[in-house]
Amino acid sequence: MKIILSIIIKEFLQLKRDPRLFGIVFIAPVLQLIILGYAANMDVNTVHTAVFDQDKSETSRDFIQRFEHSGYFKIDDYVDNYRQINTDINDNKVLWALVIPKDFEKDINRMKPAPVQAIFDGSDGNKASIAMSYVQGIVTNYSKNILLKLADRTGRKISSVGSLIPEVRVWYNPELKTRVFMVPSITGLILAIITTILMSMAIVKEREVGTLEQLIVTPIKPLQLIVGKMIPFVILGFVDALIVLGVMVFWFGIGIQGSFIFLLLSCFIFVLSTLGIGLFISTISKTQQQAMMVAQFGILMPMLYLSGFAFPISNMPKILQYISYLVPVRYFIEILRAVILKGASFKEMLPQFLILFFIGVVILFASALRFRKRLE
Repeated sequence: MKIILSIIIKEFLQLKRDPRLFGIVFIAPVLQLIILGYAANMDVNTVHTAVFDQDKSETSRDFIQRFEHSGYFKIDDYVDNYRQINTDINDNKVLWALVIPKDFEKDINRMKPAPVQAIFDGSDGNKASIAMSYVQGIVTNYSKNILLKLADRTGRKISSVGSLIPEVRVWYNPELKTRVFMVPSITGLILAIITTILMSMAIVKEREVGTLEQLIVTPIKPLQLIVGKMIPFVILGFVDALIVLGVMVFWFGIGIQGSFIFLLLSCFIFVLSTLGIGLFISTISKTQQQAMMVAQFGILMPMLYLSGFAFPISNMPKILQYISYLVPVRYFIEILRAVILKGASFKEMLPQFLILFFIGVVILFASALRFRKRLE
């Protein structure tokens, strides 16, 4: 036990003597979470719009004002032909164009269908679909107002028999902000990056400077060396988890709805798996630069794509969905989002927790065994 404690003390002293490592451990996670928290935002708050009003009537102007007053649309250009619409969209000046045909007002007054055209820039499908839903909402409300005015003018009562009137209630994220959904998963991503890279680089650094060979010839057993090297990074990973969770709560205002103890326990299990990955990387890398490249491009980026962090797993090809079952970040992100946003309990997240625990144990055991063989 004294030997393990001595190794732990050595690791912390090494951290104290390296100010760059201190910045990576404690400052980088905060900056990454703040930057990514604001950057990973798929909300569409301003929809740049071009208008081609061929009717130029009081009714068409009232219809256009519905978009302006909604708070989402900004009229950037009034055009006179389709060629200008094409230019505005190709130059990324507007996201869509509203085309109001001639006789728009006459058709409405005659109680005839009055079609309008909406031309969207579909190169960004997400923004286009969100803007399209805004447009459909405004058009639907405008049509309802026309029916109500018609009822008042004619004195007829419009029957609502057979119609559906939904009463929408949004749980967990009432304002539908992307940031609320993304920040918890960014927390897990940062934790994976920091612990994996730190573990792999720390051991490779020992090999580069020659101290690892010195440790091998001492009476220190391989298991003692592995445990002594990992415990400091488990502690640092745990501290990082507390830091990024604190930034999430106090900076972004995203409260933890579920059990904080269960969340910390999940962080601990996840850190064990990422440290195991870092330990494995250290056995196949000869330099710190090589370890960082393998960690970033060989491990972390594929895990990011397959974890459901930004891309829904259900939309992936079947083969990638099956591969994602082996990615520990997937289960950790599911736990983070469920506990933080929905207040899920340990019982509800037990399957994800057990799978995360099993994967973590397998990764850690296999990596420790390979590292031990390298030492021997």
